[in-house]
Amino acid sequence: MYSLFNNLAKFIFIFSFLTLSIFYFYQGYNSLYKYNSILKININKSILKKENKILKENEKSNNILDDKLTINNKELNAELNESVLIVKKNDTFSQLINPFIENNEEKQKIIKMINDKFDLRKLNIGHKIYIFTNKTQELIKILIPLNFKTDLKIEKISNNNFKSEIIEIPIYKELVSNDVIINYSIFRDGRDDNIPTSILNDLIRLYSFDLDFQRDIKKGNKLQVMYEVFYNENRRTVSYGNIIYTNIIFEKNDLEYFAFKTTEGYIDYFDREGKNVKKALMKTPIDGAKLSSTFGMRMHPILGYNKMHRGIDFAAPIGTPIFAAGNGVVEYIGRNGAYGKYIRIRHNNSYKTAYAHLNGYQKDISKGSKVKQGQIIGFVGSTGRSTGPHLHYEIIYQNKQINPLTLKLPSGKKLEGNELKEFKKIVKKRYSDFLFNLYE
Repeated sequence: MYSLFNNLAKFIFIFSFLTLSIFYFYQGYNSLYKYNSILKININKSILKKENKILKENEKSNNILDDKLTINNKELNAELNESVLIVKKNDTFSQLINPFIENNEEKQKIIKMINDKFDLRKLNIGHKIYIFTNKTQELIKILIPLNFKTDLKIEKISNNNFKSEIIEIPIYKELVSNDVIINYSIFRDGRDDNIPTSILNDLIRLYSFDLDFQRDIKKGNKLQVMYEVFYNENRRTVSYGNIIYTNIIFEKNDLEYFAFKTTEGYIDYFDREGKNVKKALMKTPIDGAKLSSTFGMRMHPILGYNKMHRGIDFAAPIGTPIFAAGNGVVEYIGRNGAYGKYIRIRHNNSYKTAYAHLNGYQKDISKGSKVKQGQIIGFVGSTGRSTGPHLHYEIIYQNKQINPLTLKLPSGKKLEGNELKEFKKIVKKRYSDFLFNLYE
């Protein structure tokens, strides 16, 4: 009995031991599995972090590379060599670009591409062409200015391949004011004060309705003017627009004109009261010339006896432009006896003007041509019965020559109503702009 009990106890003990061993082995294995899983997750997270870090670093490197490429491209453009070709007499575009293109096929391709947008036969003497080459003297780009506002660009995109496009150039406008003391003449003193020649010519045309420049302008008079200046940023090319405000100050009075766009859509000039400053005919249809002979009886310098001089003479260098004194139609152009080369313009049923001793005519002027006031019609000369270069100028009223200097000419349009009110506002702004630009 004791032996049986002892064997049973051993069996229970061994069974319990085995059961506990299996249980703890299972618990240990399970814990180890969980630990390994957590370890793997942590390892994976660590790997992912490292991979993300690498990706970010690569991305950053790529961005830096892109920036470097952009910088390099800018540097490449900045390193292009620019050559300026100026068209001379008998030059052709093909000849001009020969030093820059060895491949004839490539050259012909470029010429055709340009001719599709611009007729190269229209290149004028003095026209500029801009050629851009790289460090190896390879042609990269051609710029041909078509006018003040547009360029034609031919640019290389790959070997033997080019593209062409018309580029609109941004245009900027400025107002420039000048205040000039006159010591010699409007033209000379204005030029010395850096007023552009084209603006001075416009001033002389504008004031020629009211002024005899030889007798009316005195030393100490003052010229004030404000005008438009246009430039494009690419090459800083300058162009001049309209006179916006001008005033000539005399001892006791002044002649002040304001630019104003009328309801008809034209820019014209008016005094402070809104009265148009333009007259039917100009008294002096020439720039900066000296009055050398007046209207009336005089001793003729060639014939040697007293003879009626039925016009006025302006001494000026050969080739000085002569302007149409008013709107009209060319009634006569050609040689006319003692007058030499001669033009006569019919302005209306009552008035005509005549211009004699010319050196030549403006190329587009012929009998029957319609001309506008201030348009160039010819050039000073000494043809016919003449002792030297000058313009003989006549105003003919109802087929009789009259004295241009004493002629009272009718005024043009006078502003009224709402147009006058708008003009009065413009007057204040014009004068304010003049002062601001003068003293800024």
